[in-house]
Amino acid sequence: MNRNIHSIAFAIAALALAPVASQAQGSFPDKPITFVVPFAAGTATDQIARALGNGITAESKQAVVIDNKAGASGFIASQFVAKAAPDGYTVLITTNTTHAANEHLYKKLPYDPVKDFSPVAALGKGGQIMVVNPSFPAKTVAEFVALAKKEPGKYSFGSGSSSSRMAGELLQQMADIQLLHVPYKSNTLAVTDLLGGQIHMMITDTATGLPQIKAGKLRALGASGAARSPLAPDVPTIAEAGVKGYEMGYWFAAYAPAKTPPAVVKRLNELLVKAAKSEAAKAAFYDPTGTEVFTSSPEELAKFQAGESQKWGRIVKAAGITAE
Repeated sequence: MNRNIHSIAFAIAALALAPVASQAQGSFPDKPITFVVPFAAGTATDQIARALGNGITAESKQAVVIDNKAGASGFIASQFVAKAAPDGYTVLITTNTTHAANEHLYKKLPYDPVKDFSPVAALGKGGQIMVVNPSFPAKTVAEFVALAKKEPGKYSFGSGSSSSRMAGELLQQMADIQLLHVPYKSNTLAVTDLLGGQIHMMITDTATGLPQIKAGKLRALGASGAARSPLAPDVPTIAEAGVKGYEMGYWFAAYAPAKTPPAVVKRLNELLVKAAKSEAAKAAFYDPTGTEVFTSSPEELAKFQAGESQKWGRIVKAAGITAE
């Protein structure tokens, strides 16, 4: 009898001591989640946030609200999430711009890309594409480089993200040309000016540039990745087209505010990874934009981010960019 009593007492004690976190994980989410996006509606980051949000809603039966806080190279959105309640209901859907590049491009950030966030999951990798207005005389990367070398500083390139900017900076460095950099709040705004002839070139994410290319409104000169984009197989890589060794890409990831309970982070990770690997997300975002499904655990994202930060730091230094 005593043995049974001890067994029952032990079981009751074990239940009493069960981690509260596991209960949080089981009930999360029980209200709408907000995805904060550092770039404007229509950008690749906005598109992936919406695709994954739909997947999470289908799985959890809770709405996902997309909040675009564009501008200041992601400062506004990042700072907002860093200061949000660490309960898992405010999540930053972002790129290497805010969490690998900015710390090397700016002397002072209003947020700490490591200390202010709990890594949740990597979400994807993508390439960029070099585009010009169809009226621009250069029809190839080599022709563009030749024109830029002939008249240093005459031609401009726009960028609405650090990925886009660094792609242009790296092109200048590797092709030994001088271009005028024109910053924008988002790549979509830069594309608008490119269509209007206010700037000469930009290297934008494929999701933003490809629709304009297919519509004949922009001319593609080269893909930024190591291999041609499956969505534009006739467009050579920039390396193939004359700038040997050139390669540049970007990645997406999700972050919650620092001190978010580990069980909530784990549940967010499960929801996001499942959504990213779903056929619906592939059809809505990954396949149409040529983005690779690239997911991770929170711990793997932290290690990946650290390595990427080092890599972007080397690129910034090699390009001779002085922190603003």
